[in-house]
Amino acid sequence: MFKRKIRDKIAEHEVSVTVLLIIPLIFLFFISFLLGRYPISPQDVIMAIASKLFFFNSTLSPTLNAILFQIRLPRILAAMMVGAALSVAGASFQGLFKNPLVSPDKLGVSAGAGFGAALAILFSASAIMIQFSAFIFGLIAVSLTYFIGRSFKGTSILTLVLCGIAIESLFAALLSLAKYVADPYGQLQTIVFWIMGSLAAVTNQQVLIISLPIIIGTTILLMIRWRINVISMGEEEAQTLGIDIKKLHAIIIICCTVITASAVSICGIIGWIGLVIPHVARMIVGPDHKALLPASIILGAFFLLLIDNVARTLTTVEIPLGILTAIIGAPFFLYLLMKSKEVWS
Repeated sequence: MFKRKIRDKIAEHEVSVTVLLIIPLIFLFFISFLLGRYPISPQDVIMAIASKLFFFNSTLSPTLNAILFQIRLPRILAAMMVGAALSVAGASFQGLFKNPLVSPDKLGVSAGAGFGAALAILFSASAIMIQFSAFIFGLIAVSLTYFIGRSFKGTSILTLVLCGIAIESLFAALLSLAKYVADPYGQLQTIVFWIMGSLAAVTNQQVLIISLPIIIGTTILLMIRWRINVISMGEEEAQTLGIDIKKLHAIIIICCTVITASAVSICGIIGWIGLVIPHVARMIVGPDHKALLPASIILGAFFLLLIDNVARTLTTVEIPLGILTAIIGAPFFLYLLMKSKEVWS
């Protein structure tokens, strides 16, 4: 009875913390519609959103509606989904590998996606085909890592990470080769800009395409998050509870790979989110993945949406997202490393 009361109090605390984290995200979601070179008043934003929610015709101009729902809305949604996807994948991988320094691209998905996008750019493919190629090659890279790692006897998580490093280096070399042979006055600039990360050209169609795999993969991770708690304590404890370790490892890797490949395919390579945000969430809600994964999703969505707002408003020329996340993420991670060692123990 006493233990049940404790569990109920912990659950109530997790819900209250999650609600408190959602409120700033909702506020930033609304503020993001106001930011941009075309000024829009808060009243117009409220009127436009209300007209879509309650199905009535507004008196707003077609230009304003186009800016809100064809330019800013897909960008806002994409930033939130990508940030949430990278964060929940990072938190899951850190639990799987029992290592706080693991990020979603550790098995080569980002390098593979980068090469896939570069290859599509070399063949002058459309934006959708570039996204599709990045997604497919991201999956190919992780598949190679997984099957090569499983070919060794007595395969461990460490072996899988080492194979991931090798595959990541291989696709990084192929990406360098693609840049070397690219047209320096057109294709090379496009490849470099894609690699640095941006949501400038995202469309509603692209957001719709990535939303399904991200939602499915994230939902599965949330459903099995208590099992991630078990395997993070060690394989022996998981086996005593009757958990199929190999099957669970495969499910987590597949979900995180699909999520990360979908995110990278639409915005390019954006680092540090999947590494730093789970640590911030861990400081707020603790190491329990039942609360850690939802908190990582909310904080990741908030962080990348904030970064994207800064990227498109700080200067007259848009700053690539990968640059800003590295400038902010690296020093902040070092700060966390020095001040919060006990949280990661």
